[in-house]
Amino acid sequence: MSMTDPIADMLVRIKNGAAVGKSSVSMPASRVKLAIAEVLKSEGYVSDARVSGEGAKKTLEIVLKYYEGRPVIERLQRVSRSSLRQYRGKDDLPKILNGLGTAIISTSKGIMTDRQARTAGVGGEVICLVA
Repeated sequence: MSMTDPIADMLVRIKNGAAVGKSSVSMPASRVKLAIAEVLKSEGYVSDARVSGEGAKKTLEIVLKYYEGRPVIERLQRVSRSSLRQYRGKDDLPKILNGLGTAIISTSKGIMTDRQARTAGVGGEVICLVA
């Protein structure tokens, strides 16, 4: 069975894993998923992201992060979906919780946070919101 939105599947796996207190979640790997996981890692929302396996069966494992027994990721929401893409210019990029949260943007220069996209002066597709 093929998946229609693998990024939404990734976000749901992270959200569900954090809700039940798992130490890590795993999923089929792709370059886009790895780039999103690296942004989450650099922003401090997850502890680690690593790819294991060989060939077409690579697996992405994301180690979740907790603070005082509660997950660091409180809100993880998919914005742009396969049925309704959400593109924003550099001036219209969303600010999450007045800068305390992060929007992950797919730009022509790669996947980055909303702050990095504003600094680089580029807009793009708003993938998800993290708080």
